[in-house]
Amino acid sequence: MLFLYNLVISIAGFFLKIVALFSPKIKLFVEGRKNVFSILEEKIKPSDKTIWFHSASLGEYEQGLPVIEKIKEKYPSHKIIVTFFSPSGYEVRKNNTVADVTIYLPLDSKSNAKRFLKLVHPEFVFFIKYEFWLNYLKELEKSKTPTYLISGIFRDSQMFFKWYGGFYRNALKAFTYFFVQNESSKQKIETIGFNNVIISGDTRFDRVAAILERDNTLDYIENFKNDQPTIVIGSSWPKDEALIAEYINQAPDNVKFIIAPHNIKTDQIAALKSLLTKSTILYSEKEEKNLSNYNVFIIDTIGLLTKIYSYATIAYVGGGFGNPGIHNILEPATFGIPIVIGPNFANFAEAVSLVELEGCMPVSTFNELKTVFDRLLNDAIFFKEKSKICKSFIQENKGATDTIMRIVS
Repeated sequence: MLFLYNLVISIAGFFLKIVALFSPKIKLFVEGRKNVFSILEEKIKPSDKTIWFHSASLGEYEQGLPVIEKIKEKYPSHKIIVTFFSPSGYEVRKNNTVADVTIYLPLDSKSNAKRFLKLVHPEFVFFIKYEFWLNYLKELEKSKTPTYLISGIFRDSQMFFKWYGGFYRNALKAFTYFFVQNESSKQKIETIGFNNVIISGDTRFDRVAAILERDNTLDYIENFKNDQPTIVIGSSWPKDEALIAEYINQAPDNVKFIIAPHNIKTDQIAALKSLLTKSTILYSEKEEKNLSNYNVFIIDTIGLLTKIYSYATIAYVGGGFGNPGIHNILEPATFGIPIVIGPNFANFAEAVSLVELEGCMPVSTFNELKTVFDRLLNDAIFFKEKSKICKSFIQENKGATDTIMRIVS
């Protein structure tokens, strides 16, 4: 089976080069890996002590960041190596300041894994949440390098739990400890013979709890809000925006709306704006404008949503009308903001928990959306109750990073 796995990796590498000719994203994926080994040769000396973190994409990087920061603090003389699998993670965080080297992870061939690990020679390795690359894990097991999975999630659908997944189960022997998010993940992996499992929780709670300690001020958002109730729509998709636009067009003029779409391409922004009848301004148009005169502020740039949530009265988190589902609900929750989402959230443990606690409210129709928004805006007791639930949810679930750091040495 491992032979077939390596064959698939080899074939995939060939076809990706062809697809890259037609796909800008795949081109980044392919081009970004061309100079990885020369970068490593330049930036890492054989005498350097290193620690390697791997994240699939941006979400996993943010999830692992509290641990990366603590490890950097504990091992200041070590070089921190961060790898990404996807362009959506690497391109956003390639200039981060926490890592000494940030690169794409070379495709998981035998030769790539051996060469990569020879150059990096990590003292510790951390995989964040998932992505189990068999050749890398095999080489790490051979070298007896301490290897950890942090904020892991295990489900029935994964290869490890299939009758034909023996070669994947075997790869898990590389891990020194599995730090998993919940009891069900612990029980699941124990069924296939692994007892080196610790329930640490989700490091994302530590990440978002720390946001409160930072300066989240944005003067232009304050000017736009003008002390009015403000609904922030984060990471929205067209299906979210259709419902939201209908509500905005009917809403009282004293209610403000900030929309930060998931996709900020010009045509998508234009399509969104065309749905709105209220006075609307884009982030890219804001200079020398009196923002308080507008009802809707569309953020056609990236990297601001977390700070914008700090100004929200209510947050709507997008993605819940598509697959795989909603985006990050923890960032608005840390500010104690009631959250509204679409119906597809079952694959996100934090959303399931917060819905059960009734701090996060799923809606499927415009009427449901209108009912929830109107009640949150007009019923102070209801609003305070939901706000308190969200705030407490973050505070009560933080601490995963400390659990991990007590074990890692």
